[in-house]
Amino acid sequence: MSETEPLQFRDPAQAEQLADRLETLMADIDEPVSLMHVCGSHEQAIAKFGLRSMLPDGLSVRMGPGCPVCVTNMPEVDEAVAIAEQGATVATYGDMFRVPGTKKSLADARADGASVEVVYSASEAVELAAANPEEEIVFFATGFETTAAPTAAILDADPPANFSVLSAHKYVPPAMEVVAEMPDVDIDGFLAAGHAATITGYGLFEPFVETYELPIVVGGFEPIDVLLAIERLLEYVRDGEAGLENAYPRCVSKAGNEQALETMWDVFETVPGEWRGIAEIPGANLVLRDPYAEYDARRRFDVEPVDDGPDPLTEQCICGDIMAGKADPDECDLFGEECTPSNPVGACMVSSEGTCKIWDEYGGHPNL
Repeated sequence: MSETEPLQFRDPAQAEQLADRLETLMADIDEPVSLMHVCGSHEQAIAKFGLRSMLPDGLSVRMGPGCPVCVTNMPEVDEAVAIAEQGATVATYGDMFRVPGTKKSLADARADGASVEVVYSASEAVELAAANPEEEIVFFATGFETTAAPTAAILDADPPANFSVLSAHKYVPPAMEVVAEMPDVDIDGFLAAGHAATITGYGLFEPFVETYELPIVVGGFEPIDVLLAIERLLEYVRDGEAGLENAYPRCVSKAGNEQALETMWDVFETVPGEWRGIAEIPGANLVLRDPYAEYDARRRFDVEPVDDGPDPLTEQCICGDIMAGKADPDECDLFGEECTPSNPVGACMVSSEGTCKIWDEYGGHPNL
């Protein structure tokens, strides 16, 4: 390939070659294989391009806890609603706007008169605070390392005094450990998210590979990226090896973005936290360190927990099992009936990275 010839990540012929290679590898393995990715963007690519229709019999690729909006716990949504109802303006990403809390979503709170704004970045929330110095602006911050790093950079840059952060940021590696330890989830390898690894580096996964003796391949988000990463995982499974590989070298390095990591860990520390529908996970929630306490919305506002139980319909939602790789969306009795994108019961149907929302849009297991 010449230096000027563009890389082709949606080449049908190359995709067919990779599909044939997967068929050969599965014949060599000669038993079912279950792989898991932990990223909504991977699920979008798999569903949108019909990649499951290209997988050989016996090969399953499931989505794990890779949707940060979906794992945001109800009490965290309740905190944001309560702060908005106290008169502050809550700014958050669009995916969070309709995520149900125990009784209300932020969309419900705005319908009742609270001030809730949709922003596309942490910096936009800071701009909102600077433009409205007489108002309290609270950024309801969600996402994994990819968005936690920009939030940290904003806090490290001395934001306005009327700005604070309600952190619901999550840290993925501990959740992968919990899934790997679940007795009823038999995973043979993990496809790790390329954009998060752009921040953290792929070397982060070395201890996991050594401890759990499972292969991890970091992959990109184009169809060829995904198929290539699956091929490499199957090669590890065939050879009985627990290796670590970066299949996204155009963006990911072993060390990651060291400056962004330094800032992120200067601002945040990890604490145990409940991931919606899954479990309490040690070291998986990111909260502000004491030097940044003045910007911590949990310390600035008095927020009482909602003591009423959730709506009975919510208790029928199996979003947690779906995010743990135990079930597919179409195994939920609510999917496509009581639970739809226009009337979501669980968080997996709200976010563009939620498995249920993606399956509703693209048809789950399309036969192409």
